[in-house]
Amino acid sequence: MTDTATPSYTSFNGHKRIAAGNLPVNALAVKHALASDAPPPLLIFSDQTGQVVDIDMRGSDAEMLARLSAEESPLQGNASAPMDPEESGAPRGRGRPKLGVIAREVTLLPRHWDWLAAQPGGASVTLRKLVDEARRANVDRDRQRRANESAYHFMSTMAGDMAGFEEASRALFANDAAKFHQLTQAWPADVRDYVRYLAYPQPLTAMPARAP
Repeated sequence: MTDTATPSYTSFNGHKRIAAGNLPVNALAVKHALASDAPPPLLIFSDQTGQVVDIDMRGSDAEMLARLSAEESPLQGNASAPMDPEESGAPRGRGRPKLGVIAREVTLLPRHWDWLAAQPGGASVTLRKLVDEARRANVDRDRQRRANESAYHFMSTMAGDMAGFEEASRALFANDAAKFHQLTQAWPADVRDYVRYLAYPQPLTAMPARAP
């Protein structure tokens, strides 16, 4: 799995990898493969989730790309970070600066409230610090969990009937990389390399940008 703000994709014709990069590159590769009567399946996978991406390939290349552009624009707009009040130029009222905090109810036992009240800065500051510390402590574990899920989505689609699938799945979620590599070694090269890339991110060699 690639942990990036820019979505990327990889396309397969059967067990052969035919394209990698942004969505238009992959869509064109698959559309051209379909036009050349390439045998199915022809699938586009998200490098972030390992799941199949469905594309409306009707019409000309230009028409298809125009639809993709129209569909992607709202998503990109929603993904933009909210503007900081200081950067927006909006007038600021008197009092403490706005930090973008959201008020919600938190239910704790009395001893928890007593402990929080005794901390420097009070309960709110202490809770924010605790959450930030937990996020930092768990970032690697969360990243690996997402990678495992991405790899499993892909291998369920492409390798569900291959030898060693069940054992490889167990090794994947046990984070036993050595056993996972061993159990996937006999799989078709492009499928094997890509599922390893999703599970334990590493460079993919000889990755074509588009179908020939």
